[in-house]
Amino acid sequence: MKRIQLFEFEDFNWFPNWLRNCMTNLIVVLQRMMGTPEALASLIAGIVQDTKISRIVDMGSGSGGAMPEVFKILRAKQGLENVELIMTDLYPNKEFIQRFNNTPETGISYYENPVDATNIAAAPEGLKTMVNSFHHMPPKEARKILKSAQENNQPLLIYELGENNIPLLIWWILLPISLTILMVMVLFMTPFVKPLTWKQLVFTYLIPIIPICYAWDGQASLPRIYSFADLDKLLDGLNKENYTWEKGYAKDKKGKKKGTYLMGIPQ
Repeated sequence: MKRIQLFEFEDFNWFPNWLRNCMTNLIVVLQRMMGTPEALASLIAGIVQDTKISRIVDMGSGSGGAMPEVFKILRAKQGLENVELIMTDLYPNKEFIQRFNNTPETGISYYENPVDATNIAAAPEGLKTMVNSFHHMPPKEARKILKSAQENNQPLLIYELGENNIPLLIWWILLPISLTILMVMVLFMTPFVKPLTWKQLVFTYLIPIIPICYAWDGQASLPRIYSFADLDKLLDGLNKENYTWEKGYAKDKKGKKKGTYLMGIPQ
C-alpha cells in the first residue's frame, strides 16, 4: 500500500480533550474556507434522495467536526427538511453530548453509547458516514469496517478532505516548509473559530502548542490517507451481487475537486 501508519497526536489517549477540540475547531474553519461542507452535503444529499434514507449516522464524530455544518446545508435543501443527524464515537465526548443534546435545534443529536465502526450492525439505522476519520484506521480495522457495512447491507460514505497523491520522498523533503506554513495559517484562522475560548487563544498565540500539534497532525494525515489503489486492495474479495462500491472525488458546483470518497450502497 502507498499509505503508511504515521502517528497523530489526537490518536493518543493521553492527549487532552480540550486540545483535541481546539484542533478540530481549526479543521472546521479550514473546511469552511475551502468550501468542503457544501461539496460533502451535495454528495450526501444525492445518496439520501436516491435511497430514501432520512437519517445520517456519523461515526468517529469526536467533537462534531464538519458534520453539524453539513447538516445545516442539507436541511436547507428542498425535500431534506426532515433529515436527521446522529453523531457517534467509540469514546463519546461528554462535553459535546451535553452541547448537542441540550440544544433547541431539532434533528441533530449525539449518541451517548459507544459505537465501534467495525461493527456497523450495532450503530443506529441510517446512512453511515465517516468524515476525515477513516485514515486513522490501520488496514485490518479499515477492512473490517468495509466488510461490516457490506455484510449488514448498510449504506456507507467515507470522505477525506485530502488525497494521498504525493510521493513519500517529496513529502519528507517538503515537510519542514509544510509544517511552517500550517503553523502560520493557524495564527490567521484562529479568530474565525466559534466559539472562541481563552484556551484557543492562549495556546495559540502565547504558548503555541496548538499550532505545533495542528501542523504535525495535518501533515501526518496525508500519507495516512488510503489512495484509490489502496481502497481497491481493502475491497479485494468483498464481492456481493446486491452491494455496490464506488469511489471518486467530491466536487463543488463549479466541478472543482473537494476531497475523495468511497461509497458503499446496498441494491
